[in-house]
Amino acid sequence: MRTLDTKEISNAVYALALKAGRTLTESCRHALACAAEKETGAARFALDTILENGEVARAEEMPVCQDTGMAVVLLSIGQEVFLTGDPLREAVDDGVRRAYADGFFRKSICDPLTRKNTRDNTPAHLHVEIVGGDRVEIAFLPKGFGSENMSRLFMLTPAEGKEGILKAIVDTVREAGSRPCPPVYVGVGIGGSFDGCALLAKKALTREVGSVNPREDVAEIEREALARINALGIGPQGFHGNTTALGVSCEVAPTHIAGLPVAVNIQCHCIRFEKVTL
Repeated sequence: MRTLDTKEISNAVYALALKAGRTLTESCRHALACAAEKETGAARFALDTILENGEVARAEEMPVCQDTGMAVVLLSIGQEVFLTGDPLREAVDDGVRRAYADGFFRKSICDPLTRKNTRDNTPAHLHVEIVGGDRVEIAFLPKGFGSENMSRLFMLTPAEGKEGILKAIVDTVREAGSRPCPPVYVGVGIGGSFDGCALLAKKALTREVGSVNPREDVAEIEREALARINALGIGPQGFHGNTTALGVSCEVAPTHIAGLPVAVNIQCHCIRFEKVTL
């Protein structure tokens, strides 16, 4: 049994939030640079500007986007870890609160009805999974809502199958158009339950851009969906061109014999997430 004070989790969340808010992932930068080589005109200008913005934000330690997002925290806690100190929720929110203050990040969290702002970007959207071992894995994903608002959940019938899944993915991106600041990154959850497939889609966004699902049938959906999306011609920032999406990542889980849930979680070109293992 390993003892871990939740203060360490709080400090880790703090560090991850600061870095994620200021830095595009390496796989995102690489994908944007590769996409720029394939574009001309306004589409090329948009991608070059996005890349320049990312470098300025990194060098100057400034937010890479004005929407510094809802703090999504994915925690995998080994069952051999005994947590001490403040309650886990309080520790996570403390890390978020300090990071958003020290980083001068926009505080965007409010009551859904009164719209009263919490003024510190808490509470974080926290997901906890108990796994084997004596380690704690933390993933921090700041999620802006220009793209989150374009996400969709479909309760398909089993008969709709692969083609229904592809249609759901492509139709979501088509209907979103330029609103989620393309080129987008598309996280897809397939299977599970109504709520479970949405979490799968969120987890898919923490994969590196360009990574491939180890299941060949799932990888085929990723490839086909990306090709169809990029054939839409929406392009970077809606200026048309070859790159409407940088990637499609799918995660799957067993589901009920009567259902085929599919969640499509859109991420803008500003792909930010950080991970650490304690």
